Amino acid sequence: MTRVILFNKPFGVLSQFTDARSPTPRPTLSTHIDLDRVYPAGRLDRDSEGLLVLTDDGKLQAKIADPKNKLGKTYLVQVEGAPSDTDLQPLRDGITLKDGPTRPAKARLIDPPDLWERDPPVRFRKSVPDRWVEITISEGRNRQVRRMTAHIGFPTLRLVRWRVGSWTLDGIAPGNWREA
Repeated sequence: MTRVILFNKPFGVLSQFTDARSPTPRPTLSTHIDLDRVYPAGRLDRDSEGLLVLTDDGKLQAKIADPKNKLGKTYLVQVEGAPSDTDLQPLRDGITLKDGPTRPAKARLIDPPDLWERDPPVRFRKSVPDRWVEITISEGRNRQVRRMTAHIGFPTLRLVRWRVGSWTLDGIAPGNWREA
């Protein structure tokens, strides 16, 4: 039977089980998940948080991670500045990044979500506003959402992946996991 694990990856944790590159040990998936033969289906950068799907099924892992399958991934993104709905239109149309054009994304302004406190906290500046945007993409290039928001002039301050396909982060605290 296929095993699917939904993990709420905290800020600063690597999306892998070991860290052989760093002379100073960094937190990895093994810090939080003590299971054999499950592997991440895709990645989240160390400075991103949220839903990471792991499985013991190689075909499912490939299906989730492969952009050809156009599996939607939804992110809650705190950006620096105060974008309007019009500012988000280029994301909906698709923009061209250094590695080529992106597929059109779903993007909308949202109220600040009810999330856990991040450790360390996002920097706060009284003179610079921030807004929350919900962005759904069907790709998964390296740092894609961060590069997309920067491209339209609103750098990402905090990025939380909330949904992958039909799986969500609902009810999973940071550093915890559950079987789907």
